[in-house]
Amino acid sequence: MSKPFMFEKPLGMRDTLPEMYEMKKQVREQLEDEMTSWGYQMIETPTLEYYETVGLASAILDQQLFKLLDQQGNTLVLRPDMTAPIARLVASSMKGEAYPLRLSYQSNVYRAQQHEGGKPAEFEQIGVELIGDGTVSADGEVIALMVSSLKRAGLGDFKIAIGHIGYVNALLNDIVGERADALRRFLYEKNYVGFREHVKNLPLSSIDKGRLLGLMKLRGGKSILQDAAKLVQNEQGTKALAELEELWQVLESYGIEDYVKLDLNLVLHMSYYTGAVFEGYGSNLGVPLCSGGRYDELLGKFERPGQATGFGLRLDLLVEAIGEKASKRKKTCIIFSKERRAEAFQEAQSLREAGEAVVVQDIAGVTDVDGMSEQFTEVHYFIGQKKGEA
Repeated sequence: MSKPFMFEKPLGMRDTLPEMYEMKKQVREQLEDEMTSWGYQMIETPTLEYYETVGLASAILDQQLFKLLDQQGNTLVLRPDMTAPIARLVASSMKGEAYPLRLSYQSNVYRAQQHEGGKPAEFEQIGVELIGDGTVSADGEVIALMVSSLKRAGLGDFKIAIGHIGYVNALLNDIVGERADALRRFLYEKNYVGFREHVKNLPLSSIDKGRLLGLMKLRGGKSILQDAAKLVQNEQGTKALAELEELWQVLESYGIEDYVKLDLNLVLHMSYYTGAVFEGYGSNLGVPLCSGGRYDELLGKFERPGQATGFGLRLDLLVEAIGEKASKRKKTCIIFSKERRAEAFQEAQSLREAGEAVVVQDIAGVTDVDGMSEQFTEVHYFIGQKKGEA
């Protein structure tokens, strides 16, 4: 294997240049302010976690985990998401805190990518977890907060798709039983053509095939719940649809129904989520920029059972969806010669105290003064002797 070229980065890793950093910083601060205003408390967890606990409990596929060994021979992972680490935190450092807990975070997460994937292996995720509340009101709250956060960040045109894994499972299990995993995977991968072809080849009656294919049509407003009720009438399906109907009422109370639609095809993970799930899309992006849902079984794996719901938002995708450059802070440069160094320093300090960003540059260290000056909003020159000085 040839030695990597010195300017190459590991697969899926990215540099962040100053302009993008400033854009991300502004959006990050807006999101954090919004989440804090809803009563969510910011927390941090370690970059490294044990594979046997957080790694296995994570919603991320095993082949996407970055694994390494510590000096004691334990397998560690770079955190692949934030939900499992927060569950560990709630069951340990916060075990004395009463439910419900409202926690928020902003952290880099790491997911190994295939060579042909073209996706980042490290990205910043910002989100919330509402832990210890099993009500539909809690589901509505995190969806409403997601909508509010996107608006606060400056995203104007977006939609939130809402589904329910309980309904999907009720329909698939009712018709195909143990063979449901194959169909669920098509939905998880959003391979709807593959789903249809697979259904056509199943040894089922035309009525049951029609029921499965009818799932593909369950996208739209509240009215699709009536169509959904005709496809499955077992207890699990009825309960899921009742929750979605109540959830829609909660979202209407928040006044955000124009931002949401129902999509009962939505499957975000094969086994992780247990109830309502949702994804957010910007109008100019082909991939979801945020997602979340109800996960009522995860906390039990950490021996502190609790119903929970939450969402995570990809900061890089949100910045891309907003598509506008960050409002640039005024940036001043003071170019000086050694005779007026002290004067230049005093002027810079005065401007900084007034809130400006100021670069102070010795002219002897610049080979292209014009080129450097173009980077700044204003340039002041303190060159040569002051007037009146000998």
